Amino acid sequence: MKNKSKFLYLSPVVIYAIVLILFPILYILFLSFQTNDNYGGIIYSLTLNNYIKIFDIVYLRVLFKSASIAFITTVICILISYPFCIFISEKKPNVQKILITLVMVPFLTNSLIRTYGWIVLLRKEGVFNSILQALNICDGPISFMYNNMGVFIGLVYTLLPFMILPVYSSVSKIDKKVLEASEDLGANAYHTFTKVILPQTLPGIFNGSLMVFIPAIGMFFIADLLGGGKIMLVGNLIKNQFLVSRNWPFGAAISIFLIVITFLLVKLYKKTGGNMDDLGGF
Repeated sequence: MKNKSKFLYLSPVVIYAIVLILFPILYILFLSFQTNDNYGGIIYSLTLNNYIKIFDIVYLRVLFKSASIAFITTVICILISYPFCIFISEKKPNVQKILITLVMVPFLTNSLIRTYGWIVLLRKEGVFNSILQALNICDGPISFMYNNMGVFIGLVYTLLPFMILPVYSSVSKIDKKVLEASEDLGANAYHTFTKVILPQTLPGIFNGSLMVFIPAIGMFFIADLLGGGKIMLVGNLIKNQFLVSRNWPFGAAISIFLIVITFLLVKLYKKTGGNMDDLGGF
């Protein structure tokens, strides 16, 4: 009876995972081994050409560009979130809850709508340029958009909470007595950070890096809206294959390629001693 009850409780989750996650991935996997005709149709003939095509120099440049942008975005998120999380951890528990709740507030609004909000702020006639010119900081409007800067601003703003939450989870677990012992033993702030704080928070940093780096590669709408379509991420490449070029098999192959990279990164983390339970620790 207990096993039947557990099955009944878990059945909605299992059905959801099978119907909305497993089946679509299997279909994309199947599609990635097919070919397309000149009119956007699919020819059901098994081939590896779609995966071989990924390693063409044109697409490798897109992959490298995307990885570079995602890496820089991840580093910026770490530099912002780490001191912020240490600052939060030093506050009273009630204040910590309020600050973490404020971090979650942006999730109440669709990310696409928030990106349009940044357009209002960043455009040449926008709020930021108006303030800078009113304060005589610059003579003319600064191009915050339709370049790499706009893409970085959009990506960092959208993905920063995904870095803050796991890093805060690691920072909040540090025993304050260990920090006091380090201070009593004569360690300065630098040695306390490098020898005590940093090693204990590395799992949170790596978890946050995974949760920022991988989505940053695929957020095509940010590159389209804030980059003006001039910045090509892997997400843009996949979108174009499905909607513009009508080459669904190649778009599916790139999608599967990204999934494989994701699994490899997770596997690497687990091999180095990481605990993936920390991803849900916050």
